[in-house]
Amino acid sequence: MHPDDVPRFARLGATATVQPLWAAHEPQMDELTIPFLGPRRAARQYPFGALLRSGARLAAGSDWPVSSPDPLQGIHVAVNRVEPGGNGPVFLPDERLRLTDALTAYTAGSAYVNHLDDAGRVAVGALADLVVLDRDPFAGPPESIAGTTVALTYVGGECVYAAE
Repeated sequence: MHPDDVPRFARLGATATVQPLWAAHEPQMDELTIPFLGPRRAARQYPFGALLRSGARLAAGSDWPVSSPDPLQGIHVAVNRVEPGGNGPVFLPDERLRLTDALTAYTAGSAYVNHLDDAGRVAVGALADLVVLDRDPFAGPPESIAGTTVALTYVGGECVYAAE
């Protein structure tokens, strides 16, 4: 994305739909994308932090079936800019998101772009579609976010999944 376009999102009221799982050093990025784009253009990839700082709304998701549909994996990369389980260099560290911002992009941001005004948040009158995680992702180090798993899933207030 050209740097001049970043502030345009907020000015236009546009939402940036992002797929954070790709924003890390991994073979495709390092062996194909960066060499093809060159360093100047490669440094413009996945500007999540810049978009958020400019006042843009983010909606996050995945490119499944070509990448993991697991939002916790994408949240991990959005926060760390390193693949889950990876220990390589951080990809464009200034573009990392805070955990709160990554969770908001995957919940309220995605509900917003899908015109689901009664979803994406926990509130009286909102849809009771939610997950219960096996642990508090805020309690541990950011590097452990990808190890968080879903314990329960509720749709319409009814439990539709319970981990064994």
